[in-house]
Amino acid sequence: MSIEGVWDLTIATPIGRIKPVVELSREGDEFIGVARGAGEEVPLRDVVVDGDRITWKQSVTKPLRLNLTFAVTVDGDALIGTSKAGRLPASKVTGRRRPQS
Repeated sequence: MSIEGVWDLTIATPIGRIKPVVELSREGDEFIGVARGAGEEVPLRDVVVDGDRITWKQSVTKPLRLNLTFAVTVDGDALIGTSKAGRLPASKVTGRRRPQS
């Protein structure tokens, strides 16, 4: 299953919906990525693909300084999962892959 592409995510947080864009690609045997949103661009760390499940970590500074851990499952051009920031409750994540141009 390919996870590569540009993904439009929606994260349902206690402070409202956040809509980052995540770009995932393969570099050799590893997956790399970057997240863009709230006026910042941050690299994804520790990207692990296990079948249709993807996990990664990232840090953000807007709207708050947080270290986030994502765990999502890909089904074709859709994904669903969670984002967790430390001891805060997990937030629901949904996403759609953009069509390739």
